[in-house]
This record gives sequence, C-alpha cells and structure tokens, in this order.
Amino acid sequence: MFKLIGRWWSYLTAKLSGSFEERADPKVQLQQAITEAQDQHRRLTEQAANVIAHQKKTEMNLNRAMGELEKLNGSTRQAVTMADEATNRGDTAKMADYTKAAEAFANRMIEKEREAESLKSLLLQATEAADAAKQAVRQNSMALQKKLAERNKLMGQLDQAKMQEEVNKAMASLNEAVGQDVPTLDQVRDKIEARYAKALGTSELAETSVESRMLEVEQAQVNSEAQARLAEIRSQLGLAAPAQPASGELAGAPEPGAASEPQPG
Repeated sequence: MFKLIGRWWSYLTAKLSGSFEERADPKVQLQQAITEAQDQHRRLTEQAANVIAHQKKTEMNLNRAMGELEKLNGSTRQAVTMADEATNRGDTAKMADYTKAAEAFANRMIEKEREAESLKSLLLQATEAADAAKQAVRQNSMALQKKLAERNKLMGQLDQAKMQEEVNKAMASLNEAVGQDVPTLDQVRDKIEARYAKALGTSELAETSVESRMLEVEQAQVNSEAQARLAEIRSQLGLAAPAQPASGELAGAPEPGAASEPQPG
C-alpha cells in the first residue's frame, strides 16, 4: 500500500513538474536563475567581508598587544634600573619596592607575550582565510559576469526563436484554411490561373476565326487605298515617292503613275 502511494506521488510530482516546465516562460526562468546567482554572490561577498573584518580586527589586536608589550618592556627595564640605583644608595626599602614592581611588570610582559604569540597565530589563519575569501569572491564574480553575458545571448536567441515561430505560424496559415468558408491561398491561386488560362485560350481561338481574317482583309484594303491616295497627292505636288524598305523591291522606284507626269521646268 505504501509503495503504491509512493509511486502515485512520484508520478504526480513528475507530471506536475513536466506541465510546469512546458508552460513556464523561459525568459522568466532565465531571470530567476540570474537573480539566484546574484543573491548567491551577494551572500558570498557578505561572508567574505566578515572573514576579512575578522582578519583586520585580529591585526589591530596584535598591534595593540605589541604596543603594550613594548611599554611593559620599557617599564620593566626602568623598574630594574631604579632598584639597582636604590641598592647602590643603600636604600633597601625602595630597592625592595622597585624589585616587586619590576617582577609585576615582568609577569604582565610574559602574559602579553603569550597573548601576542596567540594573536600572531590567529592573524596568520585569518589572513589565509581572508585571501581565500577574496579569491572566492573574484572567481564567483567572473562566473557571474559570464552568466550575465550568457543571459544576454540566450535572451537574443529566445527573441529570435519567438520571431521564427511567429513566421512559421504565418507561413502555415497561408497553406491552411482559416475556416470552412475561407479558401486557402493555393485554392485562390489555382482559380485565378484557371481563369487566366481560359482567357488565353479564348484569345487564341479568336485570332484564328473567320471574322478575324475578314477584319485583317478590310484593314489591308483601307491601308492600300490610303497609300494610293498619298501617292496621288505626291504626284500632284511633284514630290518623289519615299524610299521603300529593303524587302526585295528596288529602293526609290517611282510609284505607278508618277513617271507620266511632266517634271516642272
């Protein structure tokens, strides 16, 4: 029973995940990934800043301890010198007091030396940790810059993909019927081409018909009469006939009736 419930839950989870991935906007998912990377870099930077701050604080503590140690060393030396001077003067009371003071300074100096040694060890570790943190921030910053550049590239590719999908849809719509009452582009083209072919065929039939030949004869007769009238007018005016085109006939031959007219003297 529990195995069945587990399998059903796994199946449902996989189905919901698949549906989500299919419907999710890639641009939004890409921005989410970049935002997560930026948040991770910010958290890493804050952690590195804390590590570096610890290193700086340890360094300041060490410097302060070294300064106090130097003062204690000077005070110890001064107490020893003053005790020796009191001994030379035979002042045993002051000699004893200065000796006790020198011992107290010496004890504090020993403690401060131990503290300084401990701080030196801590500073060494903190410095190594700070250097590692700085290196991690630099590497993560470079990785983030690469991700941002990749984001811009993917954004461009996504826009191109969307544009190409729209073009593909538009091209597909040209070859598909929008509805039952709307013809496709191919159907309209076939209809127009059929009408055009029929019109060409009818024109060819008209050119070969008897009526067409009769029109040609009538037009030729009209042209012949017009040429004869023009020849008559040229003859009356005493003008030479124009040169005929090179078609086997003699160029410049006088038209009929032109030679019988006398030339003006």
